[in-house]
Amino acid sequence: MKGKLIIFSAPSGAGKTTIVRHLLQKGFDLEFSVSATSREPRPNEKHGKDYYFLSAEEFKKRVEANEFLEWEEVYKGTSYGTLKSEVERIRNEGKNVIFDVDVVGGLNIKKYYGDDALAVFVQPPSVEELRKRLTVRSTETEEKIAMRIAKAEHELRFASQFDVVLVNEDLGKAFIEAEKIISEFLST
Repeated sequence: MKGKLIIFSAPSGAGKTTIVRHLLQKGFDLEFSVSATSREPRPNEKHGKDYYFLSAEEFKKRVEANEFLEWEEVYKGTSYGTLKSEVERIRNEGKNVIFDVDVVGGLNIKKYYGDDALAVFVQPPSVEELRKRLTVRSTETEEKIAMRIAKAEHELRFASQFDVVLVNEDLGKAFIEAEKIISEFLST
């Protein structure tokens, strides 16, 4: 039997990556979908584990051959995407696939797989709280944070298009709620 798909999407700083990492350690039969990218690997990254590293030309060829469920040129010349072959490899092993993707990508995957996929939108309690979280990270300039906040305000408008909205006000409670959501979906 083919596995199901669980999609986590959220604005940057809402906590989706932390929640996905938590779920991967909780004993659910989940495998993380490795994305493809056209950027160069960083020193500690491995092909097939962190990303599928493709040249810009190879990435473009695969886009033209309709091999991606979703993809986006995030920065000029640097694209990221989800290969259909990666998802089908995991599903054909009978495992469930979990995604940590941007909002539009998440909706595209949901549209492609329909009822075999559960799309979860992780929502911050407020834009002010999101700004605070991004500032506390201390990984970005004030200008970058402002860009992320503007993007988040846009992405929050898509929440109603997801199957479930998980408000991450308290991380411990969000973990418990995410476990419950996943457990119910996988048991049906």
